[in-house]
Amino acid sequence: MAELISIAQAQQRLFALADPVAVEQVPLREAAGRWAAEPVAALRTQPELPLSAMDGYAIRFADLPGPWRLIGESAAGRPFAGVIRPGDAARIFTGAALPDGADTILIQEEARRDGTRLLRDGAGPPVAGAHVRVAGLDFRDGDPLIAPGEHLTPARIALAAIAGHAILPVHRRIRVAIAATGDELRPPGAPLAPGQLPESNGAMLAAMLAPLPVDLIDLGILPDRIDALTAAFAAVDADLLVTTGGASVGDHDLVRPALEATGAKIDFWRVAVRPGKPIMAGRMRDTVVIGLPGNPVSAHVTALLFVLPMVAHLSGAADPLPRTRSATLGHDLPPGGPRADHLRAVHRDGRVHVAQVQDSSMLRTLAASDCLIVRPPHVPASSAGDSVEILDLF
Repeated sequence: MAELISIAQAQQRLFALADPVAVEQVPLREAAGRWAAEPVAALRTQPELPLSAMDGYAIRFADLPGPWRLIGESAAGRPFAGVIRPGDAARIFTGAALPDGADTILIQEEARRDGTRLLRDGAGPPVAGAHVRVAGLDFRDGDPLIAPGEHLTPARIALAAIAGHAILPVHRRIRVAIAATGDELRPPGAPLAPGQLPESNGAMLAAMLAPLPVDLIDLGILPDRIDALTAAFAAVDADLLVTTGGASVGDHDLVRPALEATGAKIDFWRVAVRPGKPIMAGRMRDTVVIGLPGNPVSAHVTALLFVLPMVAHLSGAADPLPRTRSATLGHDLPPGGPRADHLRAVHRDGRVHVAQVQDSSMLRTLAASDCLIVRPPHVPASSAGDSVEILDLF
């Protein structure tokens, strides 16, 4: 019987099975949700010129308290072409270039006009340079903006765009093949004979992978026959093969021998996690293989811990592991066992509450949960009000 290894050990060994995939250049709108493959530096200065942060009037601070004579206007994209000299002012709008000679904005709430004559009507003390965004306030040409391995969030996409980039270097999309195994399984919606069951893991995994840069290959439902499994696995052309079911020690658990029949090398099998102990990983030619348990909740938890991080790793993520956060426990919990527990739970009244029944076949409980309480092996009993670590669900 294989010895149980920790989740951290399993993740480390999983990542060691393959390096990130090749790099490609893609347009900004195709880069969202991927990870930067190379450093991204500014190609321009932002703002390039001093800009107004408010609607008001561009003045010289030395001319306070006024009055001033209005000589023009500066709007975004239509700068004032003249120069602000002593006693001059120009109407200015948010985002407009500060005219030459001006150094301060008198906001319109603190100003009063009498024709072309401008008066200050504010009560507060004036501030030199007020409401001016200086050139380079955000960044300057050549500044590093995005590091390799950083996730290309919407904000980073916008940053790259305003920094002058139309394309970004990313790792290509990951080809992920998904196979469910089991003679008892039928496609969702198909008629069922006694003892048969709708296959749910494939659709669940596809939904979990949907936000990631993957191209899915659906291998469907494979029967519990070693010849059929071996043939299907041998034909896979993917970066990652994810199977569900058939990874335990029963007479019909044939995924491991079928993989080995193709020449695959299994790196680990059985991890100290609950639910999900019978999970395995290895390499089949150029394909990383992750075998998940068949129970839907076990498959979901192990996909969160291993499949999604592996996709992120192959995509070049600097930090591919899921992040937990602290929360307050709503009730007492008994001591933990020898495996790291992942308890389905829900936020209520500012605390997290564990579902009463944690059977790994109960999808309704998983669907009603918004987080997993993560408890390390052999953790002592916990009391209501204690801090616990949680992993947010989708």
